[in-house]
Amino acid sequence: MDRTVLEWFPAGGPRGSLPAEEFAHARREEGLPARVVMDLEADAFLVIVEQRSADTVRG
Repeated sequence: MDRTVLEWFPAGGPRGSLPAEEFAHARREEGLPARVVMDLEADAFLVIVEQRSADTVRG
């Protein structure tokens, strides 16, 4: 699986994960299967889209 990071938001922000959730929701409204994950090392919320890579697809 390939992951594309669309945007990142600092976890220490005053609104927590809300900006990331709002951004992901807007992307889902556009048809992208975006979701929010936590990057503990960077202390940030990431909005990602996962896609199957050609290597993992079996016929």
